[in-house]
Amino acid sequence: MKSPSTALRPPVPARLGDYTMGGRTVLIVALALFVGAVSAFVAQALLALIGLVTNLVFYQRVATVLVAPGAIHHPAWLVVGAPVLGGLVVGLMARYGSEAIRGHGMPEAIEAILRGGSKIRPRVALLKPLSAALTIGTGGPFGAEGPIIMTGGAVGSLIAQTLSLTADERKTLLVAGAAAGMAATFNAPLASILLAVELLLFEFRPRSFVPVAAAVAVATALRWHLLGPNAIFPNPHALPPLGAGVLALCAVAGLVGGFVAWLATTLVYLAEDAFKHLPLHWMWWPAIGGLIIGIGGLFEPRALGVGYDVIGTLLAGQATLGLIVGILVVKTLIWSLSLGSGTSGGVLAPVFMIGAALGSLLAYVFPPVAPGFWALMSLAAVVGGVMRSPLTGVVFAMELTQRWDAALPLVIASAVAFLLSALVLKRSVLTEKVVRKGTHVTREYSVDPLEVFLVDEIMPRSFVCFRLGARLADAAAEAARGGPGGGQRRLAHAQRLYPVLDDAGRFVGLLTLQRLADTGAEVAANPQATIDGRVVPGAIVGHPDMTLRELANLMARHQVSSVPIVARDDPARLLSVMAMDQLLEARLRDLDEEHKPERVIDLLRLRPLAGGRVFARTPHKAEEQPDEVL
Repeated sequence: MKSPSTALRPPVPARLGDYTMGGRTVLIVALALFVGAVSAFVAQALLALIGLVTNLVFYQRVATVLVAPGAIHHPAWLVVGAPVLGGLVVGLMARYGSEAIRGHGMPEAIEAILRGGSKIRPRVALLKPLSAALTIGTGGPFGAEGPIIMTGGAVGSLIAQTLSLTADERKTLLVAGAAAGMAATFNAPLASILLAVELLLFEFRPRSFVPVAAAVAVATALRWHLLGPNAIFPNPHALPPLGAGVLALCAVAGLVGGFVAWLATTLVYLAEDAFKHLPLHWMWWPAIGGLIIGIGGLFEPRALGVGYDVIGTLLAGQATLGLIVGILVVKTLIWSLSLGSGTSGGVLAPVFMIGAALGSLLAYVFPPVAPGFWALMSLAAVVGGVMRSPLTGVVFAMELTQRWDAALPLVIASAVAFLLSALVLKRSVLTEKVVRKGTHVTREYSVDPLEVFLVDEIMPRSFVCFRLGARLADAAAEAARGGPGGGQRRLAHAQRLYPVLDDAGRFVGLLTLQRLADTGAEVAANPQATIDGRVVPGAIVGHPDMTLRELANLMARHQVSSVPIVARDDPARLLSVMAMDQLLEARLRDLDEEHKPERVIDLLRLRPLAGGRVFARTPHKAEEQPDEVL
């Protein structure tokens, strides 16, 4: 025997499934494989270009290997002048080339996805890596991942723009290129996919996830072939068993990391606001940011550049206190202040370095666990707080070091930092810039309540319809009353669409409220006029086994606000009339679940009996009444 709740719900149509995916996904996967391969080579070319500029500027030699600008002592004029010159050139490129190259790449990719139809201009694909190489190669304390994301995304977008694809399909290929570039740079395929899901796709659907995963797999395989499969910052030390005290301190590290993430994010946009008040064109701002970088480089030269070598030293637990404090203070200041100038460079590598330095400092206070353990915890915490992508932070930390046994403490540190960041900051460093340009970004993903309910559960059971031959005056008078009141519903809808039936009760067409409201002159001239001449045949119809989302899409596609509901197997059998505002019923139920508190079990009304069993006292009759059924 069916339970009452089951009996009230219609059966789920067999055509509905967990996911919606068509055959075109196979085509997009094939294209993503090519995009992933191209993006892998583009990422390696960008890293080589950064190495070339760094070697030319600081070491006066032709080489493409990545080197640290501050590995040896340089004259003060070079340390200060190089980033100023780099910023000046980038400012000129942005003004006379494309302003889209300003910034760290991820906000620009997000904006292209949300507002630009996932279209990136070819000029940006060329100028972005050049500007990033100049900025980082002349000492900019930035990472290559932001420009790589933008450049890889541009590759995917440009390939998509040469084909006849939808905006969603272009978005998939854009993100596939971006994630492939990340994977080829960091040898972190899983973290790159998570970054795409948490930050760029704004959905989790097979049609986008599978192509992104395919592109990342190709890019990672090529990376292994070119550079080997080893982790960037390998740490061979196994973790000992972790007690409750150490796990509690991981939460403390998360709190401290979340605070540093808040501070760094705040500094970035305080600097941006300060630059806007300067009486100079924004073209000159990157040069001023370069001056800040150069002054910081005089105090701590190892804060300049990408700094992979410094990150490795910190994660290995081999950094001196002077290096730790210098990186934590100088890197944070020059990165955040110069990024606010609008220069070109990424955020991920600097965040890695700041987080690792913070953890290395905490290691002087916290009990020893393993070399680099606290640096790793704080790295994940700061990434989770700055980027608001906690899962990405956890997996990045494990893939960068191959320390898979640190999953639990990393989850604790990253989640706590994410919690603190979400509480104290409305926007992350990745979305604030997009919002300042007028685009609201939400990072909360949930199941659409319109996807949960079927039309049959919401459609009204009483409605007004007319038969052929009915007097026009009577129909107009009925329409003026607004249809059935629906007194038992939270939303009482005035009916605006009136189905018309023939003598056999078969649906033949419809009348709109507007057509009935304009009948005054005709009724005055002929009181016996009928509705037959005003019936519109061939109406757009819905079906009771549709989800409310399908019905809403149908209404939006045909630009109608009401549709008759007919049986799928018999289009002439009328069942109901649905209006757009009636779809709010599902939204109201969802809002109730989110905001209406209720006590399901009242512990004060439970009384234990012998044997340890617990029985609830029988409620009064008034309490047995169910909630109002919609």
